[in-house]
Amino acid sequence: MPRILTTHPLHPHASAMLAGAGELVVASALDAATLAAEARNADIVIVRAPLPPALFQGAAKLRAAIRHGAGLDMIPMETATAAGVLVANVPAVNARSVAEHVMFVALALLRNFRVVDRDLRAKGWLAGREHANSNGELAGKTIGIVGLGAVGQAVGHIAAHGFDLKVVATTRSMRPAPDKVGFLSIDALVEQSDIIVLCCPLTEETRGLISRERIARMKPNALLINVSRGPVVDDDALIEALRKRRIGGAALDVFSTQPLPPGHPYFGFDNVIITPHMAGITEESMMRMGVGAAGEALLVLAGKLPVNLRNPDVVGHYRQRFPVGA
Repeated sequence: MPRILTTHPLHPHASAMLAGAGELVVASALDAATLAAEARNADIVIVRAPLPPALFQGAAKLRAAIRHGAGLDMIPMETATAAGVLVANVPAVNARSVAEHVMFVALALLRNFRVVDRDLRAKGWLAGREHANSNGELAGKTIGIVGLGAVGQAVGHIAAHGFDLKVVATTRSMRPAPDKVGFLSIDALVEQSDIIVLCCPLTEETRGLISRERIARMKPNALLINVSRGPVVDDDALIEALRKRRIGGAALDVFSTQPLPPGHPYFGFDNVIITPHMAGITEESMMRMGVGAAGEALLVLAGKLPVNLRNPDVVGHYRQRFPVGA
């Protein structure tokens, strides 16, 4: 029976889909050595944690690594391709969850929710209410979206149609913009936006994109929201700007080091919201991601290629390893 290794438990609907197709095993730990060892006899790996290159070098039966989600930075693509392993993902299915999270943290920052809640509990009604005098509204502000994929488009739609924000964006493709979205260069976006939302993938081009120089260009009350990947932001520069109160605040869901160490400076700011890489995680999105990943796994086990194949140049090598009908 085929062996399907998943780094994390799947949604019950996804587990039910795979029940008759193979032995579904949840990894006992997420360190590189354990994942490589437990993948040795796997036919499929479903991915929600970084995979070590050694996993692909030692898994002779492995047909596919399927990302439970969209981002492919957890899979060493070159190593997987060299090993003749298919790589697939489940794009767009958590876009709504991430977009709603963006609006949630933007509102929380503008309404000073962290200090209101803290002082209301510790000091009483009037102490909490006092912070309302400096609260702000979303309507009429400019939201700048960096990366206009599924998440960026969902953020833009909610922002424009739900909260009457002016929406601008920057993206690699510069394809025709969705309704009510204007394109700007990254520097113009940083300078003009009241709220900057990072939705881009982590690539060599986006690593350090929000640099010291670009943070210095931000408006004095600007908010930075990162739901992409931690290394897109220069942490030292952002921490310095927060300490000197050169920007209005930040909401960070992703970090260069995860989990974020308990004593990290980000925890010390009242105008910073920290979440543990959970923007895309809701019951609904977990079902969609799990079902999508399970569907791709079933296709591969049936001898077919996944719908969302991300390394198509591997197919020749893959078919040598697993001929059709074999």
